[in-house]
Amino acid sequence: MEDLRKIIGKNLADLRKRHGLTQLELAEKFNYTDRAVSKWENGDTLPDVEVLYNLCEYYGVTIDFLTHEENSQYIKEDSRLSISNKVTIIALVSSIVWAIATIIFVFSLIRDNIPTLWQSFIWAVPVNAFVVVLFNKLYFRYRLLYFVAWSVFVWGLLTAIYVSKLDYNLWPIFILGVPSQATLVIWLNLKITKTS
Repeated sequence: MEDLRKIIGKNLADLRKRHGLTQLELAEKFNYTDRAVSKWENGDTLPDVEVLYNLCEYYGVTIDFLTHEENSQYIKEDSRLSISNKVTIIALVSSIVWAIATIIFVFSLIRDNIPTLWQSFIWAVPVNAFVVVLFNKLYFRYRLLYFVAWSVFVWGLLTAIYVSKLDYNLWPIFILGVPSQATLVIWLNLKITKTS
């Protein structure tokens, strides 16, 4: 069993280095400490099965990849998206959100019986932020990106509601953003200490 732990540890270290991550960065992505990651890579302990599965999904390899010294045949074929391809996918989906907002605006200009819907651009901000949150969860799991995207979502949504109802005196709606932002700041600074 000790040899297996060493093999898994070496493969985890190689994968982390190949992806240009420090132990701390990897630990933050999976809500563990860098000390736990160090123990995994040294073969002192093994992460639980769920964490191993999540690591394999993140790196695009199979469990067999981690447990074999000669492991190049265990790389998943469909998960070889580079980081630049992932960023390009996010940019593409974001551009679709903005294209829809533009289509709505232009359509409202063309039609005489519809008021101009310039607010579609304001509503595109929280929608786009939510798209970034989803793709961050799928591809990266960066805490800072979650923080920024959720902050933009909250304030963008409040602004969109305010702008859509200019006839009413809704400025107090922005007060709702304060506890939301405070919660996000506390979450960002929270150091989750799982040791395994």
